[in-house]
Amino acid sequence: MTADVWLPIPPDEIEGLPEGPHYRHWDGEEDFPADPADCAFYVVPYMKPPGIGVRPLPLMRSVRVVQTLSAGTDHVEPGLRHLPPGVRLCNARGVHEASTAELTLTLILSSLRGIPDFVRAQDKGEWKGGFRPALADKNVLIVGYGSIGAAIEDRLVPFELARVARVARSARTTERGPVHPLTDLPALLPEADVVVLSTPLTETTRHLVDAAFLARMKDGALLVNVARGGVVDTEALLTEVESGRIGAALDVTDPEPLPAEHPLWRAPGVLISPHVGGPTSAFLPRAKRLLVDQLRRFVNQEELRNVILVTGAESN
Repeated sequence: MTADVWLPIPPDEIEGLPEGPHYRHWDGEEDFPADPADCAFYVVPYMKPPGIGVRPLPLMRSVRVVQTLSAGTDHVEPGLRHLPPGVRLCNARGVHEASTAELTLTLILSSLRGIPDFVRAQDKGEWKGGFRPALADKNVLIVGYGSIGAAIEDRLVPFELARVARVARSARTTERGPVHPLTDLPALLPEADVVVLSTPLTETTRHLVDAAFLARMKDGALLVNVARGGVVDTEALLTEVESGRIGAALDVTDPEPLPAEHPLWRAPGVLISPHVGGPTSAFLPRAKRLLVDQLRRFVNQEELRNVILVTGAESN
């Protein structure tokens, strides 16, 4: 195989890449490393501004695989219309579960136990104690029970919860219990003390968390979004948090980045992290392992992992 492979990580920093392809390093720079028409396997640059990753796609007439290094693929899918039929889009399942689940627990515990208030008090040299909610004995609802949702539950288990409820696109059974379909959300929301969003952004889930969804959440509940900002209707969320009825911990927002003047920054009971669920020290080793495995499969003409869709397929 002599086809080009575009990598956002320098090839000489990835041990175990299979021989055969010409490896080109491109991490979103203005100039392309080679003719995009010769690229057969394209790994999309990670955590770049909108539009960067899709820029070469219209020129990639020979591409057969588009591999993201993110769990979500919504930032790439608009560019797929330029590609020929049969191109496989793969996500980074297995790369971000640990880091995203860690951040989810951080956001939940920080919000419940009042860590932002303690930091502000420390800046002023003030000693402010008092009772705070515990995670123990709470009901947690996970909306989006894929690999990240399951990893979040793995880390919730030691916290002596009253219950974990799981929701996904369709119902199924797991070792830990049932997964409810999205249609069960209206019945599950009023029981949840913490609602965690870890669902992909699709046409079905865009603004899934709207005014009606939020109105069904119990008073004092916490909404945690580690999915995509577009899953939540920001204006509807602002109405609820500004009233003080619920709280929110957001790793993603809509718009993103959040403008400095946006009222979410100053809304009571809101904790914001700047989309840092994935970029940790755990990312690079897992990303490299995924790429080596996928490229070995590609070179050996074996089935690829994590295929989300195939261009031109009827399901698209």
